[in-house]
Amino acid sequence: MAKIECRNLTKVFTVGDDRFEAVSDLTFRVHNGELVSVVGRTGCGKSSTLHMILGLERPTSGSVIIDDKVPWRKALDNVAYGLEILRVAEPDRRTRAQHWLERVGLGGFENAYPHQLSGGMRQRVGIARAFCVEPEVVLCDEAFGHLDQVTATKLRGDFLELVQETHKTAVFITHDIDEAIELGNRVLVLGKPARLLMDLAISEEVKSNTGTREELKMRILNSIEANQASA
Repeated sequence: MAKIECRNLTKVFTVGDDRFEAVSDLTFRVHNGELVSVVGRTGCGKSSTLHMILGLERPTSGSVIIDDKVPWRKALDNVAYGLEILRVAEPDRRTRAQHWLERVGLGGFENAYPHQLSGGMRQRVGIARAFCVEPEVVLCDEAFGHLDQVTATKLRGDFLELVQETHKTAVFITHDIDEAIELGNRVLVLGKPARLLMDLAISEEVKSNTGTREELKMRILNSIEANQASA
């Protein structure tokens, strides 16, 4: 029997007037005890598929079935999911999940399902779930790329505040140079195939000075373009 089954899974995102299909009619099974790796180019829908399996995103069509049940979790249960895997006692995990929901501004939405939340709110649930397990290291992969600019800007600020407040080590993967400069106190620029082109320290002065920021952005762009031309 399949532990996880994705049936004709499709996910379409709409940002402003733009509409794009992140996952298209995807069907596969994962049987109990299997370790299945998922690989593919950036933007191929890996993260969207994972989010649907976790119940953070609702498919546009198709379904995800885990243990013969459709896995739509309420916000509180989503945030507590990592603690559930770690076998933390239910009263403790609910208390911790409630704290982090409130910390990311979603107090009162404990019983909301993913389809009842906006894209930004679902991303906040994901942030709360990441911090709820009290990790030493926080890894983010294109966390805000599918959001509108206003929502993404607000979430970047909130995420940065949480990392600083909790003194976490964080690695944030992004294709957006402005976002990389805004969030990082270092920016690693990778070529293709992945190799280090630049390792840049980013001071608060650089972040706040528009001219210096733009100059640094052009240096990064030129380095990437030169690497592409020589590849």
